[in-house]
Amino acid sequence: MFALSLLCLVSCLFSCLAVCPRRCSCDSPRTMQCFRISDIPAVIPTSTTKLYISHSRIRHLQLSDFTGLSGLQELVLFSSGTETFENTTFKALNHLKVLEMWKNKLTAVPRSLPPSLEVLKLGDNSIHSFYHYDFDGLTKLRVLEIQNNLLVTLSFDVFSALTNIQRLILDNNGMQSITGTARLLQLKYLSLENNKVLFFHEHFFSHFPNLQYLRLAGNQLAKIPAHLPRSLLSLRLERNHIKNVRVRDVKQLENLSELNLSGNQLSSADGVQAIINLTSLDLSRNHISSLPNKLPIKLQRLDCSNNQISRVTAQDMKGLSNLKHLFLDSNGIVQFEDKTLQWCVHLSNLAMEQNFLTSIPQGLPMTLTRLDLKGNKIEHIGLRDVNNLKHLQVLNLRNNKITSLDHQVLECLPRLQHLYLDGNPWNCTCKLVKVRRLLVDKGTDIKEGHCVEPSYCRGERWMSSEALIRHCENSYTFDKGKEHKKKLKLNELLDIETDEDYDYDLIY
Repeated sequence: MFALSLLCLVSCLFSCLAVCPRRCSCDSPRTMQCFRISDIPAVIPTSTTKLYISHSRIRHLQLSDFTGLSGLQELVLFSSGTETFENTTFKALNHLKVLEMWKNKLTAVPRSLPPSLEVLKLGDNSIHSFYHYDFDGLTKLRVLEIQNNLLVTLSFDVFSALTNIQRLILDNNGMQSITGTARLLQLKYLSLENNKVLFFHEHFFSHFPNLQYLRLAGNQLAKIPAHLPRSLLSLRLERNHIKNVRVRDVKQLENLSELNLSGNQLSSADGVQAIINLTSLDLSRNHISSLPNKLPIKLQRLDCSNNQISRVTAQDMKGLSNLKHLFLDSNGIVQFEDKTLQWCVHLSNLAMEQNFLTSIPQGLPMTLTRLDLKGNKIEHIGLRDVNNLKHLQVLNLRNNKITSLDHQVLECLPRLQHLYLDGNPWNCTCKLVKVRRLLVDKGTDIKEGHCVEPSYCRGERWMSSEALIRHCENSYTFDKGKEHKKKLKLNELLDIETDEDYDYDLIY
């Protein structure tokens, strides 16, 4: 019985491979892939369930192209130059579940699509409008992606028939206005990014009661849309023209975990305190002059980089015991109070690059694994600055004003793996030779920078400067020689015979 089944399988596979058209691959009895063809192959095995065609020149599609392929479930035409099709081209494909026609030249949605369709992707075409009949009968459709087309205006009424739609993507279409409504009870993911939308009518989003992910980045919104559904988990509004965060716009978002308002025109964002379950907040690239009051205590990630914050206090960070990532880069911070982060007992990543700090902030949490202080005005690193940072793995002090470094500082950082010190005006004394030896022994990845002083090694990297090493070796030998002579004189006076073997090898 087994032998008979195997024979049938081999026979079926052989017959499929035997009729595999030119420039096509039939590695499986049910799958065919074709490249650089000018027509749909005339002979396609009737057992085919998946047909992939890419980088071809098939300008027109018609019903006869798919005759006998009633079992086809997936059809993908990628970058195939398709422009037109008969109205009934896909009507006979009663089992078709996935239709993808990316990067073609379509100007309209294909007509008479089979009701079995679950996924429809028409991105990167030239579709300029939808008609009320385009999606009729597609009650099983779960995913609709029509990004990078030419939809200047859109009425959501056209989606009313999509009662099972869960994912709808309409990015990069240049849409200026969105009108109409469609009650889409199953919709969970809606993306309208990178259009030109100025506003949504007041109750637009209330028709999506189960929406979880809303992407509206890159539009021209002046305020957060009203009546957003309380089911939202993630809201992305970056690169708009939003000027404030009002409590009344967000207070119902009790399930919201991620809010991105980067690249807007915010001068404050105190309204976010009403979003009690927020874990990720991005306020970067705005005009904020101080951290928002009473930030949600469940925050794990806070990005306030590229703002105008000059001072950070302990009160600003009070209660943020769940915070793990804090970004305050490029703000012009001149004051960071001692123990500001005492509440942040789980903080692992602190970025404060491009500010005006003159010293490493005191009282940093011992949980830190990465500390970025590039581009400040720090002149000195002391033991007190780092003795609590036993878990630190990355320390970035590039482009500061540090001239020297004590090897004992590095001994306080047992887990340090990456150290960035370039761009500082190093005075390359023999203390740095000890630092070099310690870094080599630990296997630390280091970007050390160049010597500014003294003149004999100026411009050389202090980790590899031969002039510095020779100088320190000679100084070490000279000092040990003087010490040895003193001991000999003392031994002669005491008449004590010594036979000590001094090790003059340089330890660095």
